[in-house]
Amino acid sequence: MDIMISKRLSTLGHPNRLAVFRLLMRRYPDHVPATELANALDLKPNTLSTYVSALMQAGLIEQERVGNSLRYSVDIEAAKATVGFILNDCCRGRPEICLPFHGDPRGKISGKEDEKFNVLFICTGNSARSIFAEAILRDLSPERFNVYSAGTKPRSELNPFALEVLVHNGHDVSRLRAKNIQEFQTENAPVLDFVFTVCDEAANEECPAWQGQTISAHWGLPDPVRVEGADAEKGLAFRESYRALRNRMMGFTALPITSLDLISLQKAVDDIGRSKEKG
Repeated sequence: MDIMISKRLSTLGHPNRLAVFRLLMRRYPDHVPATELANALDLKPNTLSTYVSALMQAGLIEQERVGNSLRYSVDIEAAKATVGFILNDCCRGRPEICLPFHGDPRGKISGKEDEKFNVLFICTGNSARSIFAEAILRDLSPERFNVYSAGTKPRSELNPFALEVLVHNGHDVSRLRAKNIQEFQTENAPVLDFVFTVCDEAANEECPAWQGQTISAHWGLPDPVRVEGADAEKGLAFRESYRALRNRMMGFTALPITSLDLISLQKAVDDIGRSKEKG
């Protein structure tokens, strides 16, 4: 998919090929004769042929023959996929970038007045930080949020130091388990309202765009699993991660989510992620 999108963007990087595509987009769903295209864009027939050939190879336009005439039209699904990649993948669906193209840039998160918000926390292993976040938010506000966590690694298991910290702070750990992010990328997965990465490595990895109008942010923290030394030092690192995440969850639950427009909401969750508090 990425290779094809890259080819399409490269193809559209040529001003005259872009001009052909834009004209066909303006004319959609018409199939425009090649002679009309050449005349409208002041192109020689053989030059136009080179441009439309490149656009067809990139999957951006379609060709049909009517008698002796070749006619062209935009492949609207390809155009949709290309624009969707730019907005949702490259720009991660950020409202301050994407909403001007989707509609009201001051719209609010929709359809959630009487429903819970679905929140996913992601790290690489889903063994400590994202598990902390899941447990804390679920217990802080069970009436407002359905909370999930996942890791980007194929397999993982809960860290015993993390479990010890959770139990010490009164959390029920019986239903917690390490999960892979692929569980949330299926057709039957919950539509996510918020996705937060809680480690830098996970944020650096490529991830498919989320369906729906998802607010995403990076709330990275140091990995307590990597701390070396005696058990006391390791335990301290896990407790610090727990406290930092609890502070962020307290800030998140205090947000008037349904009252904020999406741009303000995005800024608010970004600001929470900028916090350097450790407890």
